[in-house]
Amino acid sequence: MSLFFALLYIVAALILVVGLARKIIQYARTPAPLKIPTTPAPVTGAGVVMRLFREVVFFESLFKSTKWTWIFGWMFHIGLLLVLLRHLRYFIDPSWIPAWLWLPIELVQPFGVYAGFAMVAGLTGLFLRRIFVDRVRYISSPSDYLWLLLLGFIGFSGLTMKFVARTDVVMVKQFFTGLWTLDWGPLPADLPLIVHLSLVAILMILFPFSKLLHVPGVFFSPTRNQVDNPREKRHVAPWARALDEQEQN
Repeated sequence: MSLFFALLYIVAALILVVGLARKIIQYARTPAPLKIPTTPAPVTGAGVVMRLFREVVFFESLFKSTKWTWIFGWMFHIGLLLVLLRHLRYFIDPSWIPAWLWLPIELVQPFGVYAGFAMVAGLTGLFLRRIFVDRVRYISSPSDYLWLLLLGFIGFSGLTMKFVARTDVVMVKQFFTGLWTLDWGPLPADLPLIVHLSLVAILMILFPFSKLLHVPGVFFSPTRNQVDNPREKRHVAPWARALDEQEQN
């Protein structure tokens, strides 16, 4: 079983990294032919940075749109962030990094435990929203429900290992830290752990091809990352500029 999960996670990590890099490059190369920032928009580069910061950290536009969706969405994302930070201890040994880098990971541990509840609660709210809100249910596809269920079961299985059927986290850490040198140890044969690791691997493999790519995509959205200065500076996409130069020649 350990060999299977070792190979699975090596492949999943490669797919995740390569797939994300490919998508980010694709986003960066996609031209923005029009100046289309959502108004009111900042008129300086510093303002754009602050706008993106508020959007990424506080979900500003979602807050202005619908408060209930914002509450559940923010609960899920902040819970997921804390859970991911807490899980870094399973992949990194304290001796590998400076003490000042390990300190935040250590400090987040108690918060990361209960952040799992916030994560699952947020996902539950978002799932029920797609069922009971007519206009949201109308535009929801089966994949929307499946992604929420996948993330929810990942969170639920993780909480099960923490509070119901505990697993040997020392063995888990030895396994994952050993993957860096291809010298992994045995994994505990606990059902909640097997379910949890299997679902996480599925998420890693499918993530680069899913609508969850709004994670890096928000930084490339022209409605968010453009300065509102169409009168002061003409916006010309690179391909349009090349076409103009070709016609002039």
